[in-house]
Amino acid sequence: MKRIILLLAIFCSVLSAHAQFGGGGSSIVGKISGTVIDSITKKPVDYATISVFHSGGKAPLNGVVTDEKGKFNLNNLPSGKYKITVAFIGYGTKTFDPVVTTLSKPDNNMGTIILAPSSKSLQQVDVVGQRALIENKIDKIVYNAEKDLTSAGGNASDVLRKVPLVAVDINGNVSLRGDQNVKVLINGKPSGAMANNLADVLRSFPADQIKSVEVITSPSAKYDAEGTAGIINIITKSKNISGVSGAISGGIGTRQNNGNANLNIKQNRLSVTGNFGGNFTWPQVTPTTFHSYNDSLNITSDQTSSRTIKRYAYTGSGELNYDFNNFNAIHSSIRFNQGGFKTNGTTNYHTVTSTTNSIFDALNDTKTVFGGFDWIADYTHKFKQEGHELTFSGEWSHSNTDVNYTNIFSNSSAPSQRATNGGINNEYTAQVDYTLPISKNVKMEAGGKSISRIISSNSNFYKGSGDPANYPYDAGSSNIYDYNQYVTAGYSVFSFTLPKSWSLQTGVRVENTKIEGKSANTTLGLQPFTDNYTTFVPSFAVSKQINGTQTFKLSYSKRIQRPSLLFLNPFVNNSNPQNVSKGNPTLAPEVGQTVEFNYSTYIGASVINASVYYKYSKDFIESTTLPISPPTTTYNNIGYNKSIGMSFFGSVTPIKPLTFRTSINVYTYNGKAYPQYAFLQSSNGAKLQYNIFGSGSLTLSGGFTAETFAILNSPTRTIQGRNPSFGFIGFGMRKDLMKKRASIGINTLSPFKNTIDFDQNISSRHFTQTSHTAFPFRSVGLTFSYNFGKVSFKPDNPLAPKKNGLNDDLKTGGDQNGGGPR
Repeated sequence: MKRIILLLAIFCSVLSAHAQFGGGGSSIVGKISGTVIDSITKKPVDYATISVFHSGGKAPLNGVVTDEKGKFNLNNLPSGKYKITVAFIGYGTKTFDPVVTTLSKPDNNMGTIILAPSSKSLQQVDVVGQRALIENKIDKIVYNAEKDLTSAGGNASDVLRKVPLVAVDINGNVSLRGDQNVKVLINGKPSGAMANNLADVLRSFPADQIKSVEVITSPSAKYDAEGTAGIINIITKSKNISGVSGAISGGIGTRQNNGNANLNIKQNRLSVTGNFGGNFTWPQVTPTTFHSYNDSLNITSDQTSSRTIKRYAYTGSGELNYDFNNFNAIHSSIRFNQGGFKTNGTTNYHTVTSTTNSIFDALNDTKTVFGGFDWIADYTHKFKQEGHELTFSGEWSHSNTDVNYTNIFSNSSAPSQRATNGGINNEYTAQVDYTLPISKNVKMEAGGKSISRIISSNSNFYKGSGDPANYPYDAGSSNIYDYNQYVTAGYSVFSFTLPKSWSLQTGVRVENTKIEGKSANTTLGLQPFTDNYTTFVPSFAVSKQINGTQTFKLSYSKRIQRPSLLFLNPFVNNSNPQNVSKGNPTLAPEVGQTVEFNYSTYIGASVINASVYYKYSKDFIESTTLPISPPTTTYNNIGYNKSIGMSFFGSVTPIKPLTFRTSINVYTYNGKAYPQYAFLQSSNGAKLQYNIFGSGSLTLSGGFTAETFAILNSPTRTIQGRNPSFGFIGFGMRKDLMKKRASIGINTLSPFKNTIDFDQNISSRHFTQTSHTAFPFRSVGLTFSYNFGKVSFKPDNPLAPKKNGLNDDLKTGGDQNGGGPR
């Protein structure tokens, strides 16, 4: 009831603001159409060039060519007066000025245009625009992935590894400035699959679908409060062109093979896009050694294993946009994904205690399948005043993950085991956003939101011998666990444009969270629980621009991070009898506060961005291994952390065809465990950590482009120890064909080293644990792409409605079953 009252109050305040401040401006678009025929033969003139200018202008705004019937459509034109020119080789150019469209009649059909032959010919003109690989904007950093040729044929993890301030470790875990509490969005929208299974979903996402990646380190109160590190927004490819077009791309290599296809249909106020892609990896063999010692229990455990991993995934999307009229527009999209991986191998276990010496083997077979969809619908109403709008949004996000494993033991008194765990997450979101330009220098944004997350986990265990299909059901270990979370939020943000190039933005967000959990198996000791808390989230930013090329910015933001299903699921994973793992359904959210000072500048073609920041986090969640028998890994609100950091990225072009780029992030980890977890802490004092990326690209004659890059991440610290460093290099080359409609390329990763070693060290009072894994990483692959369709050139429409994010929340984790690079 409280959530409904809050949304009604926000909606009433929106109507009140509209009544007080009024409105003005419009952004409806229309079209100008016609048919071109020959004055003598009366036959259609196909491939005639139609150009549109502002009335009396000299610079073309847009252009198309006529089809085989001589017809043309100049789409997406705001109401106004235009100049239209019609030209074709061997004919005289015809000019019409003005050609008028209005709000009441946005479409203008010019009818039949007669073109007369002439002895003069029109020389072809090509309009070419090129966007930089990295763009530094006032509120975010943009990495234009479609210009990164070394990521072609890869996946989203390969792209994110090269985005400034972002790091992706060998297991696919994503961090932003060293913090894994980052929310990843797709086109400004959340994805239930990414919330619950981020690392695997990113590996299943083809790089060829990604247009750009936006990094927001200090989100305003308009964004959801979750994601203490910030937000990463993946923008997929969707060509802003009129007509029918598409592209096919893919690659084949020694590590991964993929393909992707998209189709775009855009006519006047209607646009429809579709995309489908998939990938699979060749089988990869990964050897691992493991050692642990508990001196209080006098237990030594060792194991060696060799696993073969096979992966597959496919993803698709569809999107529809339509402007009904001058004031009303709808947007709807659906995105689905399906993927999985299968691991099989053998493991040798050796356990020594004060009284026993046990050696046994196991055949391991694990299958993980994940998938789901996100369906989004938006309705936007624009008032007469430019920038004055009201948007209603809704989303249904469904995701599921099934983890099934079988362990067949030999030479062991313990029974063999089989387990299935199915997790289902349904999220229902309703949101309203209102934007009002109060004056030329003041803008207000306000809104409200309701999220309902309904999560269920069904775990079934079977133990016995012989045929695994006939193992008896173990009711004492099996469980059904239901977890529900309800979030209600409201926000208000004010932006001020001040004299002397100063800008100020301040806002506040209030979120109320209600959670409840219930276990069907009361013998497991998981008692039902409920919790209810309210979080006050302010944000502040002030900036100063000098000479249009330098910007100074000081910002403060507070963020929280609610745990996702991976962290909450109490499913006990016994697939490794020497290291059991499970979730913790009683986890509280993390809370982080960040103060950042940023400086950015453009010097010719060079870009420089530098920041210093301080971050304080409390109740932060870490994976910890309890020194019991067997050792059990779970998640806890372990303590607090004070971190100081510095980040820098730059792009320098010493000569026109050559560009160098670098991104460096250096920060401290100084985690302190709460008293109840002090016995687990082994890492004390501030530890310096870093992420470094560097690249160089060279544009050669004949359509050739070459690029090389290197990545180096330091070891990362935790309360209990250290995760390993990670680094590799890559090279790539591409050749454009058919006037840049097609291309072929070759790229390679880690060409001088076949595997990347992953050494992990964990220790606490009376307990140590180490592991070594060699992940196969060296690869070489061929890539291709082809663009098709007869389309018009068109810049981005500045009047197109902006799509805001919905659920940028939930703490997520990496591959809970291990695996390495895919």
